[in-house]
Amino acid sequence: MAAPAPLKLPKDFLWGFATASFQIEGSSNVDGRGKSIWDDFAKIPGKTLDGKNGDVATDSYKLWKEDVALLAEYGVKAYRFSISWSRIIPLGGREDPVNQQGIEFYSNLIDALLEHGITPFVTIYHWDLPQALHDRYGGWLNKEEILKDYTNYARICFESFGDRIKHWLTINEPWCVAILGYGRGVFAPGRSSDRVRSPEGDSSTEPWLVGHHVILAHAHAVKLYREQFKPTQKGQIGITLNGDWAMPYDDNPERLHPSRLLSTVHEEVLGDRMPDFTPEEWTIVKGSSDFYGMNTYTTNLCRAGGDDEFQGNVDYTFTRPDGTQLGTQAHCAWLQDYPDGFRSLLNYLWKRYKLPIFVTENGFAVKGENDMPLEQVLKDDDRVHYFQGMTAALMNTIHEDGVDIRSYFPWSFLDNFEWADGYSTRFGVIYVDYETQKRYPKDSAKFLLEWFKARDTPSDDDLQKKPRAPVPVKAEKPKLMDKTNQSNSSDLSSTSTVKRSPSTSPPASKIVKKRGFKARVGRYMSAFLALVK
Repeated sequence: MAAPAPLKLPKDFLWGFATASFQIEGSSNVDGRGKSIWDDFAKIPGKTLDGKNGDVATDSYKLWKEDVALLAEYGVKAYRFSISWSRIIPLGGREDPVNQQGIEFYSNLIDALLEHGITPFVTIYHWDLPQALHDRYGGWLNKEEILKDYTNYARICFESFGDRIKHWLTINEPWCVAILGYGRGVFAPGRSSDRVRSPEGDSSTEPWLVGHHVILAHAHAVKLYREQFKPTQKGQIGITLNGDWAMPYDDNPERLHPSRLLSTVHEEVLGDRMPDFTPEEWTIVKGSSDFYGMNTYTTNLCRAGGDDEFQGNVDYTFTRPDGTQLGTQAHCAWLQDYPDGFRSLLNYLWKRYKLPIFVTENGFAVKGENDMPLEQVLKDDDRVHYFQGMTAALMNTIHEDGVDIRSYFPWSFLDNFEWADGYSTRFGVIYVDYETQKRYPKDSAKFLLEWFKARDTPSDDDLQKKPRAPVPVKAEKPKLMDKTNQSNSSDLSSTSTVKRSPSTSPPASKIVKKRGFKARVGRYMSAFLALVK
């Protein structure tokens, strides 16, 4: 008896892969690009795990045609990428010159994607603030100036690309911008109260101010788009937040549910350090997202007892009371696979906000992958297992639970510069040999492409398109990069960011606090929730 045909995705469902400008482009001083806050920060000793920076990355500024060819060959429906602010306005400000070469680069990329039937899904800001704005007035710390300059930058993007872009994300993961850049100091610009880590900064106040300003910047850009561009361009706009599912550590009825623990931090801990919005600002912020943009990676077991206000004074662990692990451990201490949590999170968001959900990031870094032989790297079984679980949960959430999900973008299209981890952590479904810049699909890429193609429902636009001709991609045996992280995985990194209870108990002399750089659902301000109400 033949197996039943697989269930199909909704007709206009967008699936593809995601990247970000600083993580892939390289060419940091080419064609008029100005510095971002990550350019010099990544070159400071100790700021990246492997001591490397983003000057070359995956060289996608030069190799963008090859990248588009790969996307076209794979038949993806959409590609999420970000625009580099300092490539568009090198000095960043509203009175500063616009770099036409930067506009032409992204315009050509967008046109090439559309020519291959690939929907461009654009992030306006993915953490790469122009360095000149940080030097000039403190960047995100200066409310009056940054609102004007960010809104002006967004305007230029709408004017330059909005005739072809129908899906906009204003800002990627505000929590990371605020907490990791101005609280922990592990992301650029690296401000923190820890004077070993940073000569400047106040972790008790600056993250909350920056988060406040980032939300307002997003809201002002949305207001601008809705009033001046949406009537003719007909696009959608919103923000994308990072959040992972949280479950009680055990069944003890005396324990508060994690969501209650997390949601009280701004009331009981922050007090008057938490900025509030004026009535006029609330009018702009509330409802300022057409959808719920969701970056999510993992699930955590949570219990009271943590001492870190950035994560709600909640203790995170993957270790159950019986000593077993929640899922397969990734290279990053903060990540294990647990697809049931993905399904629970999507249901929670849908029931609470009743807005379409765009899953804009979801992915897995295989433990020790950077140090494996090529043949083993390409057989990334743990990543395949992760996506098998997540895609099954995605389909069940759509068909059995009735949740309105509009996209799924695995992170990431390519191995790339993973911020404070440098190149030692690989999230790509395509292997990048950083010495030759050759690209090679891993088994996870093959799994995802086969899975989506078997379940894709052609949209009306798809039915009108001509069949795509295969795009030849040369394959050569890569020369493996030098192994830079044989004994230090990112869970032991001095650049790590999230506290959790260790999965095992090492000898007392080697106990470390394991951390990572992603955030969790509900950790940050209630204003985030207002964005989509």
